[in-house]
Amino acid sequence: MSSEALNEMEGRLPTKLPLFPLPGALLLPHGHLPLQIFEPRYLRMVEYALSHTRTIGMIQPLGDDPNKVADNAEVYQVGCAGRIVEFSETDDDRFLITLRGICRFRIIEEMPLKQGFRRIVPDFGPFHMDLDESDEEDIFDRTEMLDAANGYLRTKDLAVDWSAVETIPDDELVSALSMICPFEPREKQALLECRGCHDRSRMLMSLFEMASHSGETHFRGTSH
Repeated sequence: MSSEALNEMEGRLPTKLPLFPLPGALLLPHGHLPLQIFEPRYLRMVEYALSHTRTIGMIQPLGDDPNKVADNAEVYQVGCAGRIVEFSETDDDRFLITLRGICRFRIIEEMPLKQGFRRIVPDFGPFHMDLDESDEEDIFDRTEMLDAANGYLRTKDLAVDWSAVETIPDDELVSALSMICPFEPREKQALLECRGCHDRSRMLMSLFEMASHSGETHFRGTSH
C-alpha cells in the first residue's frame, strides 16, 4: 500500500472512540469478532457507534471479574478499534453485532462517560502498519501451526472444523487462532501487542508448546 493510501486511511480513523472493556475478548486487525450486547450501557454504546463512525474500541480490563466491569475499572493501555460490519436486533432487545478489526490504538486520555459508556481519545500512530493488508509473506510452517493448534484445543476439549481454515491466508489463520483459542487474558494481550503477524505466529507456537508440555499455559510476559 502506498504512503498516500495509508495517510488517507489514517485520516479516516476516529479521534474519539467508544470503549468496550470485555475480559478475555481479543480483536485483531482484519479479524472478525461476533458479540452479543445486552447491558443497557453497551446497547447505548452500539446505538451511538451506529449513528457516528460505526467504530468501537475493544480493550481488556485488568480486573479478574468476568461478570461485571466497573465504570472506573483499570484497563490495559492497548486495544483494537473495530468497525460494525454486521448488526441485528433480537426480539428480547439484544444486539448481535460483528466487529471487523481496523487498527490497534493506545489510550491517550479517557473522556467523561456518555450515556453510561466509556470513551477515549485514541492514538493510532504506533500501529499504522495494521492498515496495510498487502503483506503476504509466508510467516510459519502452516502444517506445524495447525498440528500444534489441534493438540492445544484437544487439551481444552474443544473441536474445530479445520476444513473452514484450509484456504484462508496465513495472516488470517494466525489472527483466527489467536482470537478463538481460550488463552488467559494476559496471553491474549501479549498476542495483541505483538508488532506484527510474524511475531504473533511465533508467540502462538510458544503458547501451544508450553501447553503441550505442562497442560496449561502460563505466559506472563506482557506489560500494561
